[in-house]
Amino acid sequence: MSTKDYLEKDYYKSLGVAKTAKPAEIKAAYRKLARKYHPDANKGDSSAEERFKEISEAYSVLSDEKRRKEYDEARSMFGGGFRVPTGAQRPGQGGFGFDLGDIFSGAGDAGGRLGDLFGGVFGGGNTRTTSANRPRRGADVETETTLSFSDAIDGTTVALRLTGEGPCPTCHGTGAKAGTVPRMCPSCHGTGQESKNQGSFGITEPCHECRGRGMVVDDPCPTCSGSGHAMSSRIKIPGKGAPGERGGPAGDLYVRVHVKPHPVFGRSGANLTVTVPVSFAELALGAEVKVPSHRGAPVTVRIPPGTPNGRTFRVAGKGVRRKDGTTGGMLVTVEVMVPQNLNGKARNAIEDLREATAGADPREELLERAKEA
Repeated sequence: MSTKDYLEKDYYKSLGVAKTAKPAEIKAAYRKLARKYHPDANKGDSSAEERFKEISEAYSVLSDEKRRKEYDEARSMFGGGFRVPTGAQRPGQGGFGFDLGDIFSGAGDAGGRLGDLFGGVFGGGNTRTTSANRPRRGADVETETTLSFSDAIDGTTVALRLTGEGPCPTCHGTGAKAGTVPRMCPSCHGTGQESKNQGSFGITEPCHECRGRGMVVDDPCPTCSGSGHAMSSRIKIPGKGAPGERGGPAGDLYVRVHVKPHPVFGRSGANLTVTVPVSFAELALGAEVKVPSHRGAPVTVRIPPGTPNGRTFRVAGKGVRRKDGTTGGMLVTVEVMVPQNLNGKARNAIEDLREATAGADPREELLERAKEA
């Protein structure tokens, strides 16, 4: 609300009450007029809509004790209005020889300075650019999707169905119950923000009473509980969040991706991983084993003699394609498969091996280090 509004608009007349009216009288007059001129009751009637805005503005000022006092003082100081026709007073007869209302119309630097001056006195200020009218960034949106292992490796395009907020179909976004309207927040005067002094500097944060909306709902809509929003389903393009307000930028879309496990392969960065079962003989004597590759022919991995269990070999070029066009590798880990059932010949062969390789206890050094610790 600008200082010019305070000086030119008769809010008491708008509500049809006396200047000495009690708060209860003002509230009763407002409710009666609001029901009469509410847009829901006057579909397509622009004059009723303007009248409704007029009484809502008047009530937002007169229902707040502090703002009403400022309004009364401003109008009392200047006799209830600023407009004096140019030339209405001859030189020497006193009065103003020009329309002081033009000072607050924003013409030139002087208008801006005087608007700010009276705004500091009466708490209104120049509201040509208030925080309530500034562009606001849209909210961030988060969703989830699940991909197969192969799609995660090769890349794919998915359609995301998001559940987001839209205007409540019952109250059309006002947050107020049918037949009622929200009122301007008395704490922030509709800006949605409040300032706090912190020593030598101040900070601005969302208003604690209206939580940044600039409006207060006394009788909330039963559908949205006063939020003005209801859940709606819509298809979104990946990479975009909720739209901004008043020309502000859209928010960001965050997609949490879940990848289904593969029965054979795993992944470590740009590398694929696979565990290959081998026999003790293949590790001890050496061998060449075939290993599957992802979406390709099997590859041959050479195992040197004496390879320990759990060793990992890297096969270049069989991993995941990076953004720069290069490709990771495939990490092949060998794991000894211990036979569960041995026939007589196999058992005798293993017993002969144990006798042939008998020597120092392979765990002796481990036991000694455990004692030292």
